[in-house]
Amino acid sequence: MKDYLVKALAFDDQIRAFAVSSTNLVEEGRRRHGCWPTASAALGRTLTVAAMMGSQLKGEETITIRINGNGPIGSIIVDADSKGIVRGYVTNPEVHFQYNSGKLNVGMAVGTDGQLSVTKDLGLKDYFTGQVPLQSGEIGDDFTYYFAVSEQVPSAVGVGVLVEPDNSVKAAGGFIIQVMPGATEETLVKLETTLSNIKPVSQMIDGGLTPEQILETIFGSENVRILDRHDVHFECKCSKDKFENGIISLGENEIQAMIDEDHGAEAVCHFCMERYQFTAEELEALKERVK
Repeated sequence: MKDYLVKALAFDDQIRAFAVSSTNLVEEGRRRHGCWPTASAALGRTLTVAAMMGSQLKGEETITIRINGNGPIGSIIVDADSKGIVRGYVTNPEVHFQYNSGKLNVGMAVGTDGQLSVTKDLGLKDYFTGQVPLQSGEIGDDFTYYFAVSEQVPSAVGVGVLVEPDNSVKAAGGFIIQVMPGATEETLVKLETTLSNIKPVSQMIDGGLTPEQILETIFGSENVRILDRHDVHFECKCSKDKFENGIISLGENEIQAMIDEDHGAEAVCHFCMERYQFTAEELEALKERVK
């Protein structure tokens, strides 16, 4: 199934909701970084939330999520835009923990001694950053807390990633449900009851449910109004030109050292692992541009 996201309103516009199928997006991130299962789940859950948060942006606005709980996985860095383009990485992709039940122990990999921060680049050098302490390191709970504390929006965040025995991603997806001002007590009770009884979202995606059907499962088909659909995918904005500018910023002496010692240079993008080669001749030309 193609990855895509839906935005909706429910219960007479008392609830705002987002749902996404992100299996291919998460698999692309896993493949590029060589993630082990628990690292795949941690990165994948964050990529999934980022896709949904990105859909709340406009125009050229972007969002960057940073999670560091001082666990063995290190940092998770993900960014997304309003057009469904998402990219991200983990510092240490070769991390794997699971409970005795076989369920992936994402909280142990991420840790809880740290922060979740969200930076929104709204253009014209206008940045908004919200930061909260990590609650469980399981990602979904942490974003639920983030929305309540930093954005003052009562929310429920469900994200999940199923990983195959060969480490590939079998299913991934998520939802964000947000309570709008004026929601009735009756609506909140219904919602709470449903959320406490539904299957994990990764199982819903694995069972073939679309994002629309996930929301219908939560709210009832007669209570959902779909507003928008758009594709989501993993894509990096890196380029050789951007790395050229980075090399120029190192200065003449550093570039000369690359030429003398290595007879060239290789630059690797953290976000997508794309490699860019620079010959000694190219470095000489970049050195000239420093002057």
